Amino acid sequence: MTVKPTLFSRSLIALSLTTLLCACGADSNTQVGSNTVSPSKIAPGAPGELPTWAFSGKTGIGTSYEPYMASDSHTGEYKDSVANPISRVWFSLAQGVLTETMYGLIHNAQLKEAQFIIAGKDFVDTEKDNTFTSIDYLYKDDAGRPLSLAYKVINKDIEGKYQIEKHFFTDPDRDALMMKVIFTAFEPGITPYLYVNPHVDNSGANDIASISSDGNTLFASTGSKDSTVITIKADIPFVKSSAGFVGRSDGITDLKQNGQMDWLYQSTTDDNNQLGNVALTAQLPSLSVSQNGAPSLSATFVIGFGADKTSSINTAQATLDSGYDKVLRAYNGEGESLGWQDYLSSLDALAPMTANTADNGKLLYASALVLKAQEDKTHAGALIASLSNPWGDTVSAVKGSTGYKAVWPRDFYQCAMAFLAMGDTQTPKVAFEYLKKVQVSAQTPGYKGVPGWFLQKTHVDGEIEWVGVQLDQTAMPIMLGWKLWQAGVLTDIEISHWYQEMLKPAAEFLVTGGDVNLDWNQTRISPLKTQQERWEEQQGYSPSTSAAVIAGLIAASDIAKHSGDQQGAARYLNEAQQMESRLSALMITTQGLLNEKDNGQSRSSAPYYVRLAPTGQPNSSEQLADNNGKTGLDQRLILDGGFLELVRYGVRRADDPTINHTASLIDNMALEDNLRVKYLFTTKDGQQIPGFRRYGNDGYGEDTQSGASYAESGSNTSNQRGRVWPFFTGERGHFELAKALATDTLTAERHSQLKNQYVKGMEYFANDGLMLPEQAWDGIGDPTRYNYQLGQGTNSATPLAWTHAEYVKLVRSMTDNQVWDHYPIVAPALK
Repeated sequence: MTVKPTLFSRSLIALSLTTLLCACGADSNTQVGSNTVSPSKIAPGAPGELPTWAFSGKTGIGTSYEPYMASDSHTGEYKDSVANPISRVWFSLAQGVLTETMYGLIHNAQLKEAQFIIAGKDFVDTEKDNTFTSIDYLYKDDAGRPLSLAYKVINKDIEGKYQIEKHFFTDPDRDALMMKVIFTAFEPGITPYLYVNPHVDNSGANDIASISSDGNTLFASTGSKDSTVITIKADIPFVKSSAGFVGRSDGITDLKQNGQMDWLYQSTTDDNNQLGNVALTAQLPSLSVSQNGAPSLSATFVIGFGADKTSSINTAQATLDSGYDKVLRAYNGEGESLGWQDYLSSLDALAPMTANTADNGKLLYASALVLKAQEDKTHAGALIASLSNPWGDTVSAVKGSTGYKAVWPRDFYQCAMAFLAMGDTQTPKVAFEYLKKVQVSAQTPGYKGVPGWFLQKTHVDGEIEWVGVQLDQTAMPIMLGWKLWQAGVLTDIEISHWYQEMLKPAAEFLVTGGDVNLDWNQTRISPLKTQQERWEEQQGYSPSTSAAVIAGLIAASDIAKHSGDQQGAARYLNEAQQMESRLSALMITTQGLLNEKDNGQSRSSAPYYVRLAPTGQPNSSEQLADNNGKTGLDQRLILDGGFLELVRYGVRRADDPTINHTASLIDNMALEDNLRVKYLFTTKDGQQIPGFRRYGNDGYGEDTQSGASYAESGSNTSNQRGRVWPFFTGERGHFELAKALATDTLTAERHSQLKNQYVKGMEYFANDGLMLPEQAWDGIGDPTRYNYQLGQGTNSATPLAWTHAEYVKLVRSMTDNQVWDHYPIVAPALK
């Protein structure tokens, strides 16, 4: 059972005698019916409180599984048909309630949250703030491994007065979400209210809420003529319902007045001009006291989406008519239905990999589901970074924001390689072909500069969001293409086609760079120097970026040779060799400022890889740029585990002395906390596992003094601190595996040690819903309003696709006894 990140005191209500008499002998059968008072007023209080997004530490995400359909022009795409209608709805769960729910494109949020308010004798609760939460999967195999993204959430009142059990999943045949709710009361006088806060079409400031004339259907939309329409229905009638503005005339504000729902408003506007942050509230029948633990009331709710009111209503009603059992079976893939169980069954590598997990495959199966769920269903192959908006509950929702629900080619590469590791050959191939959409060419809007590079961040439809140049994001599509070709996923003919179409322009950019002129970005790129390294923050010479560029060029050379471009093959190979020969001079300091400790004695640490050398002079006192509220420090003070990518891709051997010397500095936990990278965490059985920050002096995280979220006030603060990122535990595990192979020490005992330290280590960071976070709490500074516990995922972004991908790849590497995304052609080419 999980304790909520925050718990608020109950609101004590001075109820009138009449109210108490009505509440105390209420029976669920006597309260069912239409609104006792017909709402007719327009809600006051526009525009309501300023809207924000929801808590980003998700304990579950979900959507239906949809199979690809082949066409003449695409390997696979999502196409609606009578036999296979496509459901384009995604949802997330956090703090025990339904949070950001998307419809249409995967980044297009439609509501912030839906939860229940519980009114009883002398109290008004919100389940998000006044309950303890547990979460589990509805459909599992005999070993407890999840077989679909259908969830059971149980919220128990902190004082034991009631319990709310909820089941969540989507309708695979319609654009609708189903939520079955089972209420149990342990004392008389308890009444539940459904409370929904829409944020239609990715904004919470321009909405309209209304209810049907009979009070049993709730609606939300925007003032736009092309607005999405949300319809909410239940299989029981509501006692009362109302629309209002958040914090002014909504249900929570009303109930906190006297414990009763007195304000009944038909709509928040009568002319589509009164827009704002709105909420819908529906009173359910009061609960009878449970006898022997039996439920007091069960109800099934459906949230339907449509391009207009009629289609939205019809969708919601059709899903409701289909019923809980039929929709859930279809979602799971039971019987003749094609669902999540079928997707898992198609992954032939998954079952053998479970032997190399420490939890019997539970997180592995969850990771497979989570990774596939974070693909758009209009633009097939568009893999996003996370179905979340970092620190969302302190981020304004006045204007639309994709957050992490967008495409970064680097995160994209990690996910595609994880799909391949699981035995999914369709998704990475479709994803690879999608990448052409986000490569800069003459067709790119606003294009004026050199082509071939891949855009920093885009919407899933290719709309440009950020335009920084990151050389690793241009190398990785080449690396992915080579891997798919070697695996037989791309044929010889196909790889030659994509070489000409996409990979050769990318390789040319990695060799020559050139003048970039797109939007604000007007600069000249001269590889190996990158405008932004893999954390998208600074320019200079980066070990991790260089590893990808060198591996990418050698892969391009191999593909070029196969495709008959001998000149290109020689050009790319020669450039990769020249780049490799410059690595030490550009990125290794021999006049270091950091020391490692051996048996308590300090000793000289040089030479070692710096995180980043802005001008390629690593022995100088040049400072890195100020970033994320942190003042830049001498480049020689900052460590970053990205140098391990040199080993992973084959540019350096795992037993290389400088590589290992730098790793020993990373491991120095005697460094001051601002510069320290490694932290230890203890599992329930007492085992210590390592966690690593991105780099020293990282400010991408919560404020250590105030506990505020990242840039919560609208600007960065000097006390912000980036926390431990769990996928670094996987990266270190890959390095230690490579080192054992290089030194011929991978005995059965060593293999077991690696599994228990790094595979189990990553499993430690998963939350109760088996979601892996971007960042985990390291215990430094104020634990924030959520009172984080050591190792708990923070409010930055959960689940992070990259973390799940790294876990999958590590398990595959341990299964194969070789690093999964190693490039065996690289080392021989550099001799």
